[in-house]
Amino acid sequence: MSEPGDPAPRRQRLVLLHGFTQTSECWGPVADDLARDHEVVRLDAPGHGTNADVRADLVAGAALAAEAGGTAIYLGYSMGARLALHVGLHHPEVVEGLVLLGGTPGIEDDLERAARRARDHDLADHLRAVGVERFLREWLDQPLFSGLPEWARFEEERARNTAEGLASSLELAGTGSQESLWRRLGELRMPVLAMAGTRDLKFADIASRTAEAIGSHATVALVPGAGHAAHLEQPAAFLEHLRPWLATFPRR
Repeated sequence: MSEPGDPAPRRQRLVLLHGFTQTSECWGPVADDLARDHEVVRLDAPGHGTNADVRADLVAGAALAAEAGGTAIYLGYSMGARLALHVGLHHPEVVEGLVLLGGTPGIEDDLERAARRARDHDLADHLRAVGVERFLREWLDQPLFSGLPEWARFEEERARNTAEGLASSLELAGTGSQESLWRRLGELRMPVLAMAGTRDLKFADIASRTAEAIGSHATVALVPGAGHAAHLEQPAAFLEHLRPWLATFPRR
């Protein structure tokens, strides 16, 4: 129990890392809700938003995120989850906890990873050729994002990105260019919450496998009725899983 005059408990810092083609402004009501009682730091990934001119792979991007975010719980979505995982493995000294939503430790098979890398590079060339506006229409029309409400598409915000920035992100930080980290998951010592939507079957399976590979300090949470962008499709249900986990961290 605090005494009169004692400093107020530190607000837990959360660093939010967005998905591909998004920016730091694409978190919707989740960021607003968390900011009520946490210090929320939203970062633009390399090639996106205010960092459109930054060229970095996931290892270099993790170093930039760790420097900008400082000591915190790192919460990443999709590409941002892959970036957060790299922060946890390469800069564990700043990571108090990890939340990985719709992310993957990588493609295990070498040939499959090489094929994905080639597709990522082809997609980057296509993006440069057709421009951001048309690419975003094609990107958001994928079945993966069919559950997004209209407000959660963030089309105007995404359109602030540049073709070259997004293309470089695909080439340098796409899943095809990512080293498989499955064998390294046991190195993580901080609490980890692996999340996915129940309708996102591929990533729900990956979340379960990720938590199993990490060990007893990892937890799986599946958001009912949500697809890939679970935090935007079902923000209230997402927070119902996230907030009790965050409450386990001490406020200093």
